[in-house]
Amino acid sequence: MRESPGSVVTLLCSGIQLYSAERRIADCILSDVKWASSVTSAELAHASRSSEATVTRLCHKLGFENYRKFQLALARDVMDQQETEVQRTISQDKLRQTLQSVQANRQEEVRATIQALNLRQLRQTLSILRSAEIIQIEATDNTLPVAIDASLKLSSLGKRCVTSMVAEKTRAFASTLTERDVLLLISSSGRSDRLLETARVARSRGASVLLITCDRRSPLASQANHLLLASNRAQRIVDTDPAPSLLSSALLVEILYYLLLTGEDLTEA
Repeated sequence: MRESPGSVVTLLCSGIQLYSAERRIADCILSDVKWASSVTSAELAHASRSSEATVTRLCHKLGFENYRKFQLALARDVMDQQETEVQRTISQDKLRQTLQSVQANRQEEVRATIQALNLRQLRQTLSILRSAEIIQIEATDNTLPVAIDASLKLSSLGKRCVTSMVAEKTRAFASTLTERDVLLLISSSGRSDRLLETARVARSRGASVLLITCDRRSPLASQANHLLLASNRAQRIVDTDPAPSLLSSALLVEILYYLLLTGEDLTEA
């Protein structure tokens, strides 16, 4: 039994040399494969302004014994296209579901962070940052991007900011702070020996210690003069995510920056 030449659509798009009448038939088929798979050779000839003989000649040129086998191959093309469309729709649905999951997760994280804000602590934090001469900003490894963002934002407001990931430099900076300066710590867990030692050094120098964290009972929280709580809700999109979201901490930095930038009067009514 002679094997099928394969997909008609693939053959017609393969660059095979066709005469003008054959090309019109090919274009007619490619414009609506589903329709072409169900019409007679006469109907195909009429729609393409050619003849049945030309349709038959095209079938032979593509490797089909007759129009019936040509049409069966077209029907398989239609089924393949439909299956591809179904798979594409499923894939798009899964992608949309994932995007909606990310959106819902992050919206909840933002809502929880705003809801957890202590306005008195926020006002005091803003007052301290406004009057600070030097702001040392330090973070744990995973929150370092937030610390860098905070440093850039506060520097743009004319604040003198310093930060370092090197433990020796961190302590050295802290040992030069005075009561006119601030140490801003960012740590989701609030558990970091390096930051804990830095906080103790800064406090011994009389500097104010501000902390952004998810845990009010952490060791770092006990060393902070003022505390801003980030959302302590599950912040991973999936359980296997090795890097929890930094959105909550970054949002608090954004809030501080915006309120300092606008200079709004935030005294209690």
